[in-house]
Amino acid sequence: MRLSTVGRYALRAMVDLAQHQGGEPVLRKEIAQRQEISSDYLAQLFARLRRAGLVESVLGPGGGYVLAKHPAEISAGDVLRAVDESLDPAPCVGVEPKDACSRTEGCSTRLLWQRMTEAIVDVVDTVTLADLCAPQRQ
Repeated sequence: MRLSTVGRYALRAMVDLAQHQGGEPVLRKEIAQRQEISSDYLAQLFARLRRAGLVESVLGPGGGYVLAKHPAEISAGDVLRAVDESLDPAPCVGVEPKDACSRTEGCSTRLLWQRMTEAIVDVVDTVTLADLCAPQRQ
């Protein structure tokens, strides 16, 4: 399984936001500079994250972005799903299998794909932004 740029950048941006908000909104351009991600691309990501209820935007002077919840309440899976990242190693498994294969019934590898999906979901749903920020504080 390989995450797309969208998923990796969204997760990096959210961890950065968690590390730097300190009660004040964080400017998108600051996150963009620290993470070396285009500010316009971040705007698109934050629009998706805002629709998912993970961030809030603060308008006006002193505005920017803040997390909508405590970092311990936002999992990596929440972030990845908010930007439509697929967590499935094969299209025939997962929450909503997309491509029913004619070989599904007798597929000798489907069990592996199902177990991989379960393991991936378990990891991304139990690792929070707070967990990802912890190594940076040490």
